[in-house]
Amino acid sequence: MPDTPSHDLPFHRPEAFLEGQVMVIDKPLTWTSFDVVNKVRYALRGFTGAKKIKVGHAGTLDPLATGVLVVCCGRATKTIDTLQAQTKVYTATVRLGAHTPSLDAETEVDVWAEDPSAVTSLTEEAVAKAAATLTGTLEQRPPRYSAKKVDGVKAYDAARKGADIKLRTSTVTVDVFRVDRALAQEVDGHPVFDVDVTIHCSKGTYIRSLARDLGDALGVGGTLTALCRVSSGDFHVGHAWSVDALVAELNRDRTTS
Repeated sequence: MPDTPSHDLPFHRPEAFLEGQVMVIDKPLTWTSFDVVNKVRYALRGFTGAKKIKVGHAGTLDPLATGVLVVCCGRATKTIDTLQAQTKVYTATVRLGAHTPSLDAETEVDVWAEDPSAVTSLTEEAVAKAAATLTGTLEQRPPRYSAKKVDGVKAYDAARKGADIKLRTSTVTVDVFRVDRALAQEVDGHPVFDVDVTIHCSKGTYIRSLARDLGDALGVGGTLTALCRVSSGDFHVGHAWSVDALVAELNRDRTTS
């Protein structure tokens, strides 16, 4: 990310943030989307002098994901639904040959491929062919570890308590599911096939679910080991602010002697 993002903001006019601004932030690893919103809200209150200021985001990122988080403040929060509906682009690493309950690295591997030879015989071409079957309009089953609600309870809360939950599928669109690179290796004595992929998809698409479904299609299981939202609509991670840089700019002393 550049030291000075091309995504400029009117820091010379604090009232502009009350009127409404859209801020593109590169979400740090392990932070929740609400962690970012709360940090920015606190800094904006000090910057504008307002006791209250509306701040929200246009599309949740998992804690173990990085990349574009579009944060709106002031009257710009009214545009969140429109911004949220824009096409998303992700890069990710899918580990084939392993499954975790959360479908990412939040939880430990609970199932390795039953047949190790099915993993060692995988090729980049075979994975690309399977990925192609997961494009178009899909009925996707969300991960058990997700913010979807079941009987008023968030699925991840129920999953962490060991509850057996059934989530309804949702209709999503995957325009691109491209295999960029593949690497065969061994983890904890088990063969795995790590695949770097690029995905273009609609709002509401779970990349963790695509990793699971790709593993299922190949008969070896799958989970995510890395995820970055490269863009959301016209907003690109290359133009994003880091949380620290944005907060430092909001906190900077602009008084003149």
